[in-house]
Amino acid sequence: MMRSQKEKMLAGEFYNAADPEIQADLLATGAWLKRYNDTLGQTTGHWHELLSERLGEVGRGTVIRPPFFCDYGFNIRIGANAYINFNCVILDVVEVKIGQGTAIGPAVQIYTADHPHDAEQRQAGLQVGRPVRIGSRVWIGGGAIILPGVTIGDNAVVGAGSVVTRDVPAGAKVVGIPARVANPHKQA
Repeated sequence: MMRSQKEKMLAGEFYNAADPEIQADLLATGAWLKRYNDTLGQTTGHWHELLSERLGEVGRGTVIRPPFFCDYGFNIRIGANAYINFNCVILDVVEVKIGQGTAIGPAVQIYTADHPHDAEQRQAGLQVGRPVRIGSRVWIGGGAIILPGVTIGDNAVVGAGSVVTRDVPAGAKVVGIPARVANPHKQA
């Protein structure tokens, strides 16, 4: 039996994003995002109710301040008491998991969407996703970018503006472009 393009996408295989089922999901998420982002200035209680409509999982006490942007929403799983500030972008073609108590600064971008390195595959419209996993009690500074396939361990810190291209160990502090573990012995 042939798998649908959406099934391939969710499995982390090459897929064609122009597929009608995938496009319908994008349109539905776009409509939901408009409703969510129109709540700017309203109470957070209403936000949680709306988040629960579209996200795969949203823990109690979690706040995502609008405006917020994502591809699908249903691939995003967020633990309890997480906080995501204004203008976060999550490209969730596959799972994005964010642990409890994690704080994400403004304008952070989290990407699972990737493209083939082969020009012919790109020209054919193929895409692929690699999951992003962010542990519990992580702090990600404003403007950071998390690239596809990255895992960030519990209690880690990602400095503002950093571009995270590879896994971050639990408890580590990373900074820079590309992000590297900061030297804990160096005095500022």
